[in-house]
Amino acid sequence: MDLIDRITNAKLSRRSFILASAAATAGLSLTGCGSSLTQATADQAAGKEGIWITAACWHNCGGRCLNKAYVVDGVVIRQKTDDTHPDSPDYPQQRACVRGRSQRQQVFGADRLKYPMKRKNWEPGGGKKELRGRDEWVRISWDEALDSIAGEIKRIKSEQGNRAFFADGGPAAKVLALYGGYVANWGTTSLGSWTYTPGPVGFSSSSGDSINDRLDMRNCDTVIMFNMNPAWSSAGNPVYHFLQVKKAGADFIAIDPFYNDSYGLLEADWIPTRPATDTALMIGVAHTLIVEDDPVKNPLIDWDFLKKYTIGFDADSMPSGTDAKDNFKDYVLGTYDGVPKNAEWAAEISGVAPDRIRYLARAMNKNKKVALLYAWSAGRTQNADNLPQMAMILGAMTGHMGKSGHMCGVSCHSGAANGGDTLVSPGKNGLPNVDNPVKDSINHTEMWRAIVDGKYNFTGNKKFLKGEMRDIDIRLIYHDNNARLQSADGMTKGIEAHRKVDLVVSHGQFLTTNAKYSDFVLPVTTEWEKIGGFLTGNREMLIMYSQITEPLYEAQSDEWIARELAKRLGVDASKSFPIDAKHQFFNQIAGSTVILPDGKTAAPLVTITAEDIAQWGVQGKPQQGQISLKEFQEKGLYQIERKPGDNYGYIAFKDFCDDPEANPRPSASGKFEFYSQVLADTVNAMGYSEIKPIPTHIPPVEGYEATFKDWQGKIKGDYPYQVINPHYLRRSHTVFDNVQWLRETWPNPVYISTQDAREKGLADGDTVLLTSQHGKTLRTACLTDRFMPGVIGLPHGSWVDMDEKTGIDTGGADNILCGPVSTGQGVSGWNSCVCNMEKYAGASLIADVQKPQRIIL
Repeated sequence: MDLIDRITNAKLSRRSFILASAAATAGLSLTGCGSSLTQATADQAAGKEGIWITAACWHNCGGRCLNKAYVVDGVVIRQKTDDTHPDSPDYPQQRACVRGRSQRQQVFGADRLKYPMKRKNWEPGGGKKELRGRDEWVRISWDEALDSIAGEIKRIKSEQGNRAFFADGGPAAKVLALYGGYVANWGTTSLGSWTYTPGPVGFSSSSGDSINDRLDMRNCDTVIMFNMNPAWSSAGNPVYHFLQVKKAGADFIAIDPFYNDSYGLLEADWIPTRPATDTALMIGVAHTLIVEDDPVKNPLIDWDFLKKYTIGFDADSMPSGTDAKDNFKDYVLGTYDGVPKNAEWAAEISGVAPDRIRYLARAMNKNKKVALLYAWSAGRTQNADNLPQMAMILGAMTGHMGKSGHMCGVSCHSGAANGGDTLVSPGKNGLPNVDNPVKDSINHTEMWRAIVDGKYNFTGNKKFLKGEMRDIDIRLIYHDNNARLQSADGMTKGIEAHRKVDLVVSHGQFLTTNAKYSDFVLPVTTEWEKIGGFLTGNREMLIMYSQITEPLYEAQSDEWIARELAKRLGVDASKSFPIDAKHQFFNQIAGSTVILPDGKTAAPLVTITAEDIAQWGVQGKPQQGQISLKEFQEKGLYQIERKPGDNYGYIAFKDFCDDPEANPRPSASGKFEFYSQVLADTVNAMGYSEIKPIPTHIPPVEGYEATFKDWQGKIKGDYPYQVINPHYLRRSHTVFDNVQWLRETWPNPVYISTQDAREKGLADGDTVLLTSQHGKTLRTACLTDRFMPGVIGLPHGSWVDMDEKTGIDTGGADNILCGPVSTGQGVSGWNSCVCNMEKYAGASLIADVQKPQRIIL
């Protein structure tokens, strides 16, 4: 249903527009809403003059594109994207994808949370806790909601202390910090093992400083992409930049279980590989490089680079105080353990044929201009702590670092295909940091287990400290800025945890998974209802968005809720929020900077006059910048124009390679470390699992080997398939999953290889039951030859929809299958999951777009 177009036939107030939109979509009565609707002709609506306003496209994808809304009398009639300048490969527009273009369906959706709501069977202490997730909702006032929540917080503190509070870290959590503190949580989230490993080994986890800029990438002969799909995960410019590299003559090779849309566009040579086996595959590549290298006849390895910039490759380069036999080269050759890690060894684990492994190694020839590009996704697997180290090793062995047309590093998220320092940046908002007196912080892989079992392994909040078992007794879960229940490991255990505690509170714009399993849901504003803000995407631009509409219904900002909660708890909110939202926004504007054409000098971006300061009603000083405040607001975008030979180019690791003494890497030796004692000691001390100082293949707890009950005999077990969770154009993580336009366009099937489907007797459109040791979910089958056999693709982020009678999720939520498994540095191992699949014997699923929306009036 085209909700917005239908509403344009009515002459409505802003509030009447929203009420009408709810009725149009859901067929619900407006009795008691207190608003009357007056109809007008389409011609009358069309005759009104509107204005284009830059609107936020704030969800966390890798794009961050320009989004414009055409507003007539407070009603958004249509949207468009960047037309601020002509489009060209060197100076591209910041064009929005289908998600951004559907943003008004989200902001003005019929399923917006409208009023504070309380679970019917909640009472102090929890009431009927088992009804969380399936209870009825009762509309209450803001005063009743906040008084009840504050009262429970006081009771829990008096009985259990502040270590009974568990919160995400948003505005309300700052108030809890002022009230004595709360138990925090931490995880590796998107980066996986790229979170900690790169530092100790001297590498980088950021696209910004590990790959060359997009114009230099056009100099590459070959681009080798590991587990990347910017067409879906970073919709916007990244895949367009790669297309320019292809047009310049580069060949593309893709290593991935999934031949995705990015590879198809670039006509990449696909090397299918099993999930969570990348380290083994790369070790096999290293073996080929070593045994086939001939400095004269077949120069594959850059020996000068190894000698000058690395340690630990061979016995002669080992750090002092270590056993020379533990070097990387002898491990790969099997000198001491008798097991050569050759292409055949790697093939058994990875599924890549030996000749293709050798082909991949030869494609990395040191005399060719090669880009080795890695996404974070392979690091989101259990026991992958050496993966980034191994990725670095391939680049170092072949010398593809520090030179034009050569690169080795992360190409992911907003920095995909375009390395280098940020050229345009917003300023800080001026809010102070608030110290949390409680130092407990639980890793995501065990937080739900900790709440249920009452104990956890303390390793600091991303401090990677020595593990320390602690007792914990959580009574309050407060969600104020994350989709934590939906997006963290082990959702089944998470639901159990939410049904155990005394109180669960969620801020939300919709009845998300967090909200569904809460006692109180507090409606919050979207970015379209806020005064404005900034979005950063690729390094060359900055987007400033403005308010599109007044707050809808009774929605309030997260900060307003936090302030009101502070009053009731008797704490001074000004210690956390000394200035209002307008002043915060102005501070960001005034503090914005841009790198000037010399490529070095940072200067103020925005010209601010005394008249601007008076108009805004804030404190500040006039300044001279590159664009006036009025023009910046009207355009909504400041973008630096690039051209070949400008001063904005970037060559990753060039400073280090030019002068390693003056520009050491962050490792203990200041070099790239094939052998890192710091990495091994730190990870091993955390107490989850152990690694060695050099990369080795460690079978994930739920990896390929775990699909067998007898690995040596190759007899499959109860969960014979591996599951990966591709990012999906219907959503950005979990955001947008409720938008009907996107549900209709992207139906969210489960992707199954035609070979596996044939063996299981499955056909396109069949309802498939996926079962892991952690949970069960249903999806409709989509058969394809773009997934390698043995691997199932379940798109990331679908909202859970649990059938309480069967215990089966009907929404296709990926984290229902994933378990709370802790390894290494506390990596969230979403892409190391195993399951079984079978044709479902029950009723077939209906399409997601046909399911009733979660609407609470």
